[in-house]
Amino acid sequence: MTYKQETIKPYSQEGEKGKQVEQMFDNIAHSYDLLNHLLSFGIDRHWRRAALEMLKPHAPKKLLDMATGTGDFALEAMKIVGPDELLGADLSEGMLEVARHKAQGIKGIRFEKHDCMNLILEDNSFDAVTVAYGVRNFPDLERGLRELLRVLRPGGHLVIIELTSPKKFPMKQLFWLYSHLLMPLIGKLVSRDANAYSYLPATMEAFPQGEIMQGILEKTGYDEVSFRRFTFGLSTLYFATKPQVL
Repeated sequence: MTYKQETIKPYSQEGEKGKQVEQMFDNIAHSYDLLNHLLSFGIDRHWRRAALEMLKPHAPKKLLDMATGTGDFALEAMKIVGPDELLGADLSEGMLEVARHKAQGIKGIRFEKHDCMNLILEDNSFDAVTVAYGVRNFPDLERGLRELLRVLRPGGHLVIIELTSPKKFPMKQLFWLYSHLLMPLIGKLVSRDANAYSYLPATMEAFPQGEIMQGILEKTGYDEVSFRRFTFGLSTLYFATKPQVL
């Protein structure tokens, strides 16, 4: 099945989405952290912490942070969850360079380039997998989720936190104005990429939310799937488990 956000590409309808997403994040890596906190008014820090606090009681020793970007979520996971080993994986070398710089001198964490559609990682090799604001960029959502399931050990946990569009008045209307007018303008001025901050809100609006995403996770093999919305529906946290026996 094809989901709407899979058909949205940053630059052109021609060519692979994955390649264009890689190019886009390489282009905006220098300003990504600034814009992330600026455009979310800093609330994203609360959302990230809530996701990690949910994982903390399960005490994973080996953790994969997929679509790690500039490493903020991975570094926060090292502090809050405290795994022995953490791999931050991303498609964009530009983003990974920023992450490696931030993580200098921190033991137990490394960053590598990986394609979420075809991870060069062993089956059942991680106690937990996290994805912060990255799944809507997967070229094939179900395939990407199955790859994460493959590398997750039985009984291990998947944590996804994703930006979503509010559905109720007046936040729905206010967010539309913000995401279609202010976000692209600020994004273009700061990042110097006119397409990136039009692409990002478009994928937010198209991404399957709530019960629909819960159903997709169950369809792709996850168990005990739950979700929680934050800040009038601007962000949604999904928590799931890999069954002991598939």
